[in-house]
Amino acid sequence: MCGEMKLQAISGLRKGCEPLAYVTVPKDLTKIKSKMLFGLTKRQLVCFGSAALVGVPLFFLSKGSMGTTSAALCMILVMLPFFLFALYEKNGQTLEVILGHLIQCKFIRPKRRIYQTNNAYSALVRQAKLEKEVRAIAEKSGKTGKRAARRKA
Repeated sequence: MCGEMKLQAISGLRKGCEPLAYVTVPKDLTKIKSKMLFGLTKRQLVCFGSAALVGVPLFFLSKGSMGTTSAALCMILVMLPFFLFALYEKNGQTLEVILGHLIQCKFIRPKRRIYQTNNAYSALVRQAKLEKEVRAIAEKSGKTGKRAARRKA
């Protein structure tokens, strides 16, 4: 096969050939997560495993006293937070990060934030005022520092 024929065969443009399949590659590669087992990430495996460790024994222990339906509902309610922590993600932030921000916003940080500026000019004005006061006190007592030493000499 000549070079042109090879190129046409590879690209699928040759007569009688079907176009080749192609794979789309996402533009943002940070959203790709490595899968560990059964197509689940490590985080999902840990959360689902801990949900099973808590929920399944709860079901079997409460099945005798509550009945199968009530025990199953109780198991679902207990396992639901684990599933949410495993699967929920918004704008690249997991559920615990979002809950942490929410708790800080609602309970830890003050509701009303006071606007304060770091005004360098007002600091210089205060410093000049203080220096003027110190000079006035020093002149009153007769000690003016370097000037008094020069006059005496």
